Amino acid sequence: MVRLESRERPDLAAIKEATERIIHMLRVSKDNCIYIMSAENKPVLYIDPGTEVIFETWDALHGQIASADGGIDSLNWNRVNPATGPVYINGAQEGDILSVRIEKIDVADTGIVLCGSDMGVMGDKLKGTAIKIVPINNDTAVFSDNISIPLNKMIGVIGVAPKGDAIPCGAPDLHGGNMDCKEICESATLLLPVNVPGALLAMGDLHAVMADGEIGVTGVEVAGEVTVIVDVIKNKTLPLPMLINDDYVMTLASDADLDIAVEMAVVNMVEYLSAECGFSKNDAVMLTSLVADVRICQVVDPKKTVRVEFPRIYLQ
Repeated sequence: MVRLESRERPDLAAIKEATERIIHMLRVSKDNCIYIMSAENKPVLYIDPGTEVIFETWDALHGQIASADGGIDSLNWNRVNPATGPVYINGAQEGDILSVRIEKIDVADTGIVLCGSDMGVMGDKLKGTAIKIVPINNDTAVFSDNISIPLNKMIGVIGVAPKGDAIPCGAPDLHGGNMDCKEICESATLLLPVNVPGALLAMGDLHAVMADGEIGVTGVEVAGEVTVIVDVIKNKTLPLPMLINDDYVMTLASDADLDIAVEMAVVNMVEYLSAECGFSKNDAVMLTSLVADVRICQVVDPKKTVRVEFPRIYLQ
């Protein structure tokens, strides 16, 4: 403790500067963005487990579309699906589990939705490109004069450095990535594998509104901020990625073959129930068949993403 003499006064300017510096350290600017998830990415922030961090994010098109009349001919596709980060979590080592609790998602007051030829499920039946600028107000996305859609704010791209080769932010895999799961939203906790020291967490591609499937290749793409609490779980083996909210435990899986993705997510859920929850494998299969829903997160990326939702009411 330093005792101040009566003539000494705290340096308020220095205190303010130090406080602002600390706050800045816990906020990751969207200017720090990546387009591939890789062990080679240089961290932009180092944090301890249990730290709350705010990620500022671009929209999925990196702000390149400002009006419905602009088209996409000049779009730089190398700047699509930027993810803010990566953030290094101190003490996270290969084999650990990264826990990302989503505290809050704030979105901008305008979003973008588009569809067109060679995009999404209907891409071979459309000509040209249609772009709609979507105002966001009163917790709704204003699609048209007579259609306003309640927001379901979610994170499209969230992941860590993969094991092995780098993976574009626009692709999902075991490391997370562009899973486009609408349940990755406020109050949910995403569990991801730690494949490299520090995990190297990054996220982006927020949606103000998106339905399961994302069939047209976009939701309401929007810039914003995500507040998360990041922690590390050691000495635990789980079938990752997994997602937990108040109502469900979910396993997620991605594969170019939708049938294989479904099988992977189901197998992972049964393995979880039998290994962690005390069910025999037969009971786990039967109970999953009775109460768990298989949902399609997205079918527009090279690898499709599926989730299995198991109600927590049936778990201890």
